[in-house]
Amino acid sequence: MTKGKWKLEGWDEFEGAPYSLPGAFDTEEEAREAARKRLAYLEKNQPSRLSGGQGPFGIQDQVYIIRPDGTKYRFC
Repeated sequence: MTKGKWKLEGWDEFEGAPYSLPGAFDTEEEAREAARKRLAYLEKNQPSRLSGGQGPFGIQDQVYIIRPDGTKYRFC
């Protein structure tokens, strides 16, 4: 991980595995904006009405923001 950068990670619910997403961001707000765009992309390509969304029975991918210290949280 690039020191001092915020990053994104996707979670493939169907595969049960994480995947890298492009970009390294200087601020949390930049990372949050990129995560919003990724969720919009997912909604277009894995519509909630067909995938079940991100709820407990859905298979829509999830997005996580990785802090510069390596910890992460789910962006909803």
